[in-house]
Amino acid sequence: MTFKLNIDQDKKTPKYIQVVDTITEAIRLGKLKKGERILSINELSDEYFLSRDTVEKAYNILRKQGIISSVRGKGFYIRHVDVHVPYKVLLIFNKISNYKKQIYQSFINTLGHQAIVDLKIHHSNTQLLQSLIENHLEEYNYIVIMPHFYDDAEVARKILNTIPSEKLILLDKTIPHMPEHWAAVYQDFENDIVEALENGMDLIKKYNQLYLVHPKLVPYPPEIVKGFRTFCMQYRFSYQVIPEIEVGRKLNKGEAYIVIEETDLVNLIKNCRSENMKIGKDIGIISYNETPLKEILQEGITVISTDHIKMGETAAKLILENKKEKVKNNFELIRRKSL
Repeated sequence: MTFKLNIDQDKKTPKYIQVVDTITEAIRLGKLKKGERILSINELSDEYFLSRDTVEKAYNILRKQGIISSVRGKGFYIRHVDVHVPYKVLLIFNKISNYKKQIYQSFINTLGHQAIVDLKIHHSNTQLLQSLIENHLEEYNYIVIMPHFYDDAEVARKILNTIPSEKLILLDKTIPHMPEHWAAVYQDFENDIVEALENGMDLIKKYNQLYLVHPKLVPYPPEIVKGFRTFCMQYRFSYQVIPEIEVGRKLNKGEAYIVIEETDLVNLIKNCRSENMKIGKDIGIISYNETPLKEILQEGITVISTDHIKMGETAAKLILENKKEKVKNNFELIRRKSL
């Protein structure tokens, strides 16, 4: 047996389970081949300072599962490599929202019975992230993280670098200066908004003032602002970036708003109604992130959105197919009557 067992003496997981998990994971990753000899009970006990009973208990489980077999006088050998032990996946979101629920549901549906998924929330708090990683790193085959950190991006990067690259998948966003071999399913926030707005230019050009409502209280990627400004300057639109839409905000005909938070979308619609502004004619509205409600609200709200279902599906397939790829998720403008 040429690989090393990963046995943590301080870990709460029983050591015999750690032996089982390490051997099955090595088979899954191709580090142990069919017919390969593994250490005997005594050899494993001596090399890793484990009791003989602990190793024997682990080997009995592996033998009952048909994974190993013993040959009298020769030792233990890998019998089957078609291991069906579920992957253990730690999925860490920055927050819960309607579209993140879509990602989650697609992710677990695609994995099916081949994985056990635990969901945690880091709330863009690097201390919480560090605690989650330190306490759970050895328990999971994969750690899938949405790395939305803005105030402590460098701290977050250092924490993520403590995760072995073969375990880490970044979701929704990438982080600069990470190792080459980690996987990701991501949005290109800066360029996505430019391309989406360009695709709607025939509708947007009837408005003379563009607003991006980019909240301050709830953190969102600053790249969205960069992309919005790039678009406006390139096509010579008058524009402003504002933090919120307040109820009672004065509206003027010829304005178009790009909103991220649903509370701002609701307030904008209320203001249009109170001032008798016709949405899609007097005032243009584009909302971030597709949800079923936006399809029917006001006879349809135009959205710019990534494909959340595809994002969850792609991340799951990276796990199932053991791929280390960086995949840009599709982003599009969905035309409806609000623009």
